[in-house]
Amino acid sequence: MYPTGQQMSFQKAPVTVQGQSTMMQLDPKETSSGGGMSEAEFALFNSDRLQSDLEVMGNKIKQHEDKLKFLKSHKNKLDTSILDLQVHMSKLHSTSTSRSENTNLQGEDINEQILQHVNSAAGVLSYVQSHHYSQASQLDMTNGVVGVVAKLGTVNDENLSQVLSDYLGTRSMLALVYKDYKSVTPLEKYDNQGNVDRNGAIHGLASSIGRTIEGHFDVISLENLRPFVGMRLAGDPQRRLDLPNPKLPNGEYSPGFLGYAVNLIQIDPAYLLCVTSYGYGLRETLFYSLFSHLQVYKTRVDMISALPCITDGAVSLDGGIIRKSGIFTLGIRDAAAGKVRFAKPSASQTTDNYGEAEKQMNELRWKKEKTLEDIKRAQVLRDHALYNFGKKKEEFVRCLSQSSYPNEQMKSPR
Repeated sequence: MYPTGQQMSFQKAPVTVQGQSTMMQLDPKETSSGGGMSEAEFALFNSDRLQSDLEVMGNKIKQHEDKLKFLKSHKNKLDTSILDLQVHMSKLHSTSTSRSENTNLQGEDINEQILQHVNSAAGVLSYVQSHHYSQASQLDMTNGVVGVVAKLGTVNDENLSQVLSDYLGTRSMLALVYKDYKSVTPLEKYDNQGNVDRNGAIHGLASSIGRTIEGHFDVISLENLRPFVGMRLAGDPQRRLDLPNPKLPNGEYSPGFLGYAVNLIQIDPAYLLCVTSYGYGLRETLFYSLFSHLQVYKTRVDMISALPCITDGAVSLDGGIIRKSGIFTLGIRDAAAGKVRFAKPSASQTTDNYGEAEKQMNELRWKKEKTLEDIKRAQVLRDHALYNFGKKKEEFVRCLSQSSYPNEQMKSPR
């Protein structure tokens, strides 16, 4: 009971909302005699407010935890799907390889394209190897030769084959590939003045079959190339390079992106491993040197919209070419006969299935990469919420200790 004539009254206090906490503007110094709230009552009121804030923040943390749990579960499902698809692709690849041993139709088509360039080094060497194999095998210039660029890879999509050959140009497509520089040196001989001996080495070989090698030609020594030294996609029978998908400045992935040219080339299993003495295959030496991070898009529109994230060039299936940032190739595609292009692996249902599986794999890996980024963002939000919760909890504990002190004073005998 309060003394006669006195009643406890609560002064209405303004409320200021800051973030998730509610700041009460009360004067705990006012006593019941002044019509205000006692210190003990104020402390109790404040502790109730803090407890309510903690409940709200706890629910927010639970929402972040639930989202993280969902994202991690989704990521695990994607990992399982990728693993299953890798096994499926490995079986398709084995089937396709065994079938290709029985037919070399596509390889013969490419060889005919090369032979049409009668006055090229590749055309001369290919002619001699095809028509005079026993004699060619005795030549020093055939020791250590791996092949012609155009014959060392295959491409599933005809439009992609066309645009990649346009990007490289005929000279690069006809480049001779050797394991090391020691194997390259027998290709040419020089006189005392440093001039090319037109009657020696490959030039003499050309003369012997009634041909003349015109102009320059490219020769590639795999041992002397700077190889890709990063990670490879785990479980991929083609040992594709693990390259991050390009992103726009806003953090979004580029629409219409189909992959990197270096990964869209299919390589014969014989060349996947240990082509060089250092253990590198054609993908991380030859094709990485030729294409680097060349991006492939579905259309020119997609390619142009991705300009901010194109550094090493890009191509599109409808013929668009950006050689490197700021350098564009315009005009009409050259469809002249005899143009050297990459072949398709084989005209079989197995190959079509493998191509479809590749598209599915690219999509799964894109989804996994996006999910991993979502997980990182959710973890940051969760950690921030936990930090705020901890600070609020400390405030709550202090408030409880303050509310218990006045109560002890009131209970203590005077």
